[in-house]
Amino acid sequence: MDFAFSRRGLMQGAAAVGGALAAGAANAGPIAHVREARHPGWVFGRMTGAEALCAALLAENVGCVYGIPGAQENELWDTFKEKGIPYLLVTHEFSAACMADGYARSTGKPGVLCVVPGPGVTNSLTGLGEALLDSSPLVAIVGDVANGEKAKPFQVHALNQVDLLKPVCKCVYQVQTVAQIAAAVRQAFITATQGEPGPVAVVVPYNLFIEAHDFRTPPPAIPAPPFDDTAFERALPFLADKKHRVGIYAGAGCMEYGAELTAVAELLQAPVATSVSGRGVISDSHPLAVGWGFGPHASAVAETVFAGEKKHPLKSGVDTLLAIGVKFSEVSTGYYGNPQPKHVIHVDANPCNLGRILKTDVCVHADAGTFLGRLLACGDTLRRAEDKWLVNHIRTLKADAAKELCNIPQPKCGVDPLATVAALRKVLPADAMLFTDVSVTEHLAAEHFRVCQPRTYFNPVDNQAMGWSVPAALGAQRVHHGKTVATLTGDGCLLMSAMEITTAAREHLPVKFVILDDQAYHYMQMLQKPAYLRTTATILTRLDYKALAQAFGVAFVEVTSHADLEPKLRGAVCHDGPVLVRVLTDYSTRKVRWVDAVRARYTKELTAAQKARFLARIGSRAIQLEKKND
Repeated sequence: MDFAFSRRGLMQGAAAVGGALAAGAANAGPIAHVREARHPGWVFGRMTGAEALCAALLAENVGCVYGIPGAQENELWDTFKEKGIPYLLVTHEFSAACMADGYARSTGKPGVLCVVPGPGVTNSLTGLGEALLDSSPLVAIVGDVANGEKAKPFQVHALNQVDLLKPVCKCVYQVQTVAQIAAAVRQAFITATQGEPGPVAVVVPYNLFIEAHDFRTPPPAIPAPPFDDTAFERALPFLADKKHRVGIYAGAGCMEYGAELTAVAELLQAPVATSVSGRGVISDSHPLAVGWGFGPHASAVAETVFAGEKKHPLKSGVDTLLAIGVKFSEVSTGYYGNPQPKHVIHVDANPCNLGRILKTDVCVHADAGTFLGRLLACGDTLRRAEDKWLVNHIRTLKADAAKELCNIPQPKCGVDPLATVAALRKVLPADAMLFTDVSVTEHLAAEHFRVCQPRTYFNPVDNQAMGWSVPAALGAQRVHHGKTVATLTGDGCLLMSAMEITTAAREHLPVKFVILDDQAYHYMQMLQKPAYLRTTATILTRLDYKALAQAFGVAFVEVTSHADLEPKLRGAVCHDGPVLVRVLTDYSTRKVRWVDAVRARYTKELTAAQKARFLARIGSRAIQLEKKND
C-alpha cells in the first residue's frame, strides 16, 4: 500500500519532536507546572521511559494492551500494572496483532499491542499486514535490543526490528533516547488514524525503559482532514445531472459517517452497495441498501439494481458511480470484476488509492465525512424526487433473496453452510459482532448475513490471514462487556489460532466460536478440482471437538442437522461463557457467486496457449481410472 506521506519523514519528524522536547526540558522550570494545568493531556514530570510510555497510553485512553511480556519488556509490563493500564496476555503474538485489530475495528480507535523484539516481532507481522491492507489503525509497542555505550553486540533477538516492520506498517518510529518516548507514542496514535488508517510501530530499546527524564511533552497537533475543493466542484455536475442514475459504492472510510451517507443516498435517490469492509455503513434494512459489491461476484440484488434494464428508460441501471472511502481491492471486487460505469467519481482520504482500478472522471482527495457533509450542504442542487419504482424494485429483489434462505435443502452428510449463516442471523442480536474468517463461507456471509449496525460485521479482507477471527473476536469482547460476540470460522482456520480459545476460558470472555467442520480446506478444493480434476494438500485431520473444548475449558455444542441449527445456536448464545460450536458441514453442490465469478474472470484472461495446456492436462486426467486426492 502506498501512502501520500513519507515514512522516513514521519520517523525523522518524531525524532525531531522528541529531541526538541528534550532540549527544552532543562529550561522548563516552574512555568511547566502552569502549562500542565492549562494544557491537560501533557506527559509531564520526571519519570522513567516505561512510566512515560504508560502516561502516553493513558492520555490516549487506551482500553487494552494485547501481548506477551518478555525479558526486554518486563519493566514496561510491570508499569502497565502499576499505572492501571488494562492488558491481556495472549498465547501468540499473531493473536496480539489480531486482537488489537479486532479492538480497532469494533471501537474505531487504535488498537494497541506490545511485543518483544525478534520472534515477538516476526510472529506479529501477519496480523499487522492484515491491518495495513484492511486500513485498520493499530499502534505496536515494540521492544528492541539495548542501545548506547554499554550495549554489546550479538544480543538475543538482535534482528533489524525496524526493517522487518516497515513493509507491514504505515510508519515506524525508531526511538533513540528516553526523551523521545512520549512524543513518539503520542504521534503514533495520530499517524495511525490520519488519512487512511493503518498500523504504526514505535520501537524502543529496552534499556530506555529504566532511564529517567524530565518530560514536558504536549499532545501532538492533529492535522485537518484532507479536502480538495477544486475536485469537489468538478464532481458536482455529474451528481446533479438528473438524466443519469447515481449509485454509491461505500467502503470502510464511511464507517463513522453512516447517517451522512444514508442522507446523501436519499438526496440522490441512489442505491448503495458496500465493500466487504464497509458492511454496516448503511443498514441492510434501508430501502436503498442493496448489499455487497455490484458485480457478478457479490450480492445478486446489487448486481441487478446497478445493471438495470437497458431497454427500459425507467429501469435503467447506474451510469454514474460515486465511490467513497473504498479502494476496489481484489477480494471486494471478485478479482477486479466490478463493471465499468459510464462516469465514476472516486473519493478517498489517501490520494494513492484514487483512480487505480476503474477509469475515473473525477478523483477527490477528501475525508469521507467532510465530503458527505459538503454534499448535504448542496442539497438544493442535488435533490431528486423520490424514485418509487427503484425502492419497490429493491424491496422485491430483497424479498426474493430472503426466500432462498428459508428453503435450504438438507445435505446428506451435515449442514449446508448457508443454513448456518441464516441461523446465525436469526439467533444473534442486532448489535452482536460477527467475525468471519478465510473460508468459502466468508463470501456467503458477505452476501446473505444482514448487517444493520456499523462495526458489527468483520472480515480479514485483503491479507486473508487465516485464523484471524478467533483472536480478533477476543480482542473485541475484551472491551465490549455485555455484547454478544461470535466467530464464523472454518476448521482449517481454527488450526491457525485454536490455542487462543484458552484465553477465552482463562479470562471468561464469552465468545461463541462457531466452527464449520468438513475436515478439508474446501476453499482450495473448489479452486483445484475444476482446474486439475483432483485436490492436493487439502484434507485435514478429524478432530474430537468435544474433547478439545473440554481441554480448553469451554462449553461445547455440536450441530449435525438443519433441525438442530437454530435451537442449539440459540442455546450457545444464551450461555454465560465461551462456547465451542462444531457444525458438521457439507458443502455438497453449494454455489458461491464469488468463486464462480472469479474463476470465470481468471479463465477469460488466460492466453490461448495457457488454456490449451489446462485443457490438455484435464483431458489426460479425465480418462484416468484413479483420481488421488489428499
